[in-house]
Amino acid sequence: MSRAGARVGVGTHFRYDGETVEVVEMAATTAGNEVVLKDGQGRLLRLSLRELLFSDRATLIPDGPGPSSGDAEEIASVVLGQLDEDDRRQILERAEHVRELLTGYRSGSAELAREGEPRAPYTPTLSLDARYAAKASELGVTDRTVRRWVADYRRHGEAGLVQRTSSQARPFGRADDRWVETALEVMVEHTGESKPSRKMVIDRTQARLIARFGPDVIPQPSQATAYRVLTELERRHPLFRLSTKRNRDIADRPDGAYGKLRPTRPGEYLLMDSTRLDVFAFDPLTLRWVQAELSIGMDWYTRCVTGIRLTPVSTKAVDVSAVLYQSFRPRPAGKDWPRHAVWPEHGIPRTVLVDVDAVEGPGLASPALVPETLVVDHGKVYVSEHLTSVCRRMGISIRPARLRTGRDKGPVERFFRTLREDLLQALPGYKGPDIHSRGERPEDDAFFFLDELEAIIREWTAVVYHCRPHSGLLDPGLPGMRMSPAKMFEHGMARAGYIEAPRDPNLAFEFLETRWRTIQHYGVEIDRRRYNGPALNAYRNVKSPYDGPVKNGWPFQVDPDDITRIYFRDPESRRWHTLLWEHAPAAHMPLSEDALAFARKLAASKYRYPDDRLAVADLVERWNLGLGTTLAERRMALRLSREQAPIELPETEAETVITLPSVRKALGADAATAEPEQPEPTELGDDDEADLEDLAGEDDFYADALEDV
Repeated sequence: MSRAGARVGVGTHFRYDGETVEVVEMAATTAGNEVVLKDGQGRLLRLSLRELLFSDRATLIPDGPGPSSGDAEEIASVVLGQLDEDDRRQILERAEHVRELLTGYRSGSAELAREGEPRAPYTPTLSLDARYAAKASELGVTDRTVRRWVADYRRHGEAGLVQRTSSQARPFGRADDRWVETALEVMVEHTGESKPSRKMVIDRTQARLIARFGPDVIPQPSQATAYRVLTELERRHPLFRLSTKRNRDIADRPDGAYGKLRPTRPGEYLLMDSTRLDVFAFDPLTLRWVQAELSIGMDWYTRCVTGIRLTPVSTKAVDVSAVLYQSFRPRPAGKDWPRHAVWPEHGIPRTVLVDVDAVEGPGLASPALVPETLVVDHGKVYVSEHLTSVCRRMGISIRPARLRTGRDKGPVERFFRTLREDLLQALPGYKGPDIHSRGERPEDDAFFFLDELEAIIREWTAVVYHCRPHSGLLDPGLPGMRMSPAKMFEHGMARAGYIEAPRDPNLAFEFLETRWRTIQHYGVEIDRRRYNGPALNAYRNVKSPYDGPVKNGWPFQVDPDDITRIYFRDPESRRWHTLLWEHAPAAHMPLSEDALAFARKLAASKYRYPDDRLAVADLVERWNLGLGTTLAERRMALRLSREQAPIELPETEAETVITLPSVRKALGADAATAEPEQPEPTELGDDDEADLEDLAGEDDFYADALEDV
């Protein structure tokens, strides 16, 4: 039997710092046990025995055979763990036979002798050869088999009796290793290319082997074996089964262990990203079908969504600034939201304060946080000079994620998937995550306008997402407790003891766009819009102290999505003031620059002498019609959009959507060339008929407003 131990004394050899040394003396001193080592050149070295035995610099050289951690055999627990109940029972029975042959007792000890033991053929007084022969006759095997069992048992115990294949079995069968390596090389080369067939990979592998080693040197496996080898190589480098995009993502994974940032408190990291939603939306201002992009900000530690922005077609830098603006100044909560989904005005959870109802107002949709670090991708809207400069002034670090590495922003990417699976796919106009999942005409069902869709997403986030437990939100000290983002925020406050709250909410104005204009007696004019307010009285005839791009110009902060007001900071008091547009009372709503440009074009085609007041009033009338909540009003808005389609609109990226045949038909772009078709009878309810009777005029314009388009 081999031994795991080795004697250490005079004459024992060690490998110390790469040299072979021998112990020539062992002595006990006041400092402890010491040894004297001698190398091959006769030099002596004195060391403590502890350092010699436990230092990584010294390795014992055994003087005989014995077990080693580098042995090819598997450990006993691995060998026995692969057995099922029947095989385990057979091995235990075989071990009893071996012990009976060696000792006369199946248990291996006379103290645990069973009834009738030892049996006569296995009496310890008999010769070992006689017992071998008796056991072989009893079990019906050869004497050589019994001797092999005994030898295996003496070396490895019960684990040695397992009839196992070699632990170094070839996973690819009899296929040549060079053929396997070349096949893997060909598969890796197709990572960035279109997906090939297995037969093509096999043919290219064989051609490359012939070019390298010559013909008939490397045997080509059979077709069945080659296909099995490629199936096994698919585990290492996916190529045939998944989509090419997914295969590229897997190929880009790091070879080592994954690493990630680990937030420890709320507000430490804010993830920001944008994605195109899988639903068509309807623009209530331009009455056109558009694709929508969602931009959000998410606190990494709590998974709380602090900012939501839905934009048509594409995201701009001002939209990203608006998302960050919402972290400083959260949006108000909906009137009908349940109490558990509404955050107090101060943003501190209700469990922290005793009498919170006495101080809270209408409530907020999310907590107010000042992020310490922004984690963004490399899009131009996220690395603009304006955003980076403002973040630098406010002490907010920007940490770009790695290129084409979505897992660096894993929580926000998972939020987009959850949003699609739990909400978007249940809405009309859902078009699927890709072109292969799209329905025949999803835009025909898209009756949700952009503002409605954003309100739905905002409410679902507050009511459902923030209050639902997440498997990824847990405390290592409480591994069995699953928390929701709202509960995780409370836990983070209790753990850190503080949150980063905005020291001044007006700092958020610095994220808006700056326009340089002169101050006239009538106020400020921006793109033919006039703004005025009492804050300008002291500066109407004063020279500007700024050296801006406009002579005698003053800076004004403008939100392109709400041009009804601009913001001006008094250079003396350094206080912010709001300047209202002269036609803001006619709007009764936020109005964007694109919407006003569209309204001006509509008014120019309809009126001889249009102005902004007339254009806004006309657009508001159409906008209010488009926001109807009944099915009849929605279809009327769709009919109205067909009337407006022939109007020449500004060229935008939305033209790619309008070029779709189904969208062109919905917008009536082909109405001028196509023959008018007879509308099919549409089944209407009583409410729809009443609406038609109220809205029909002399020319009966709405007679066919509800026809299917």
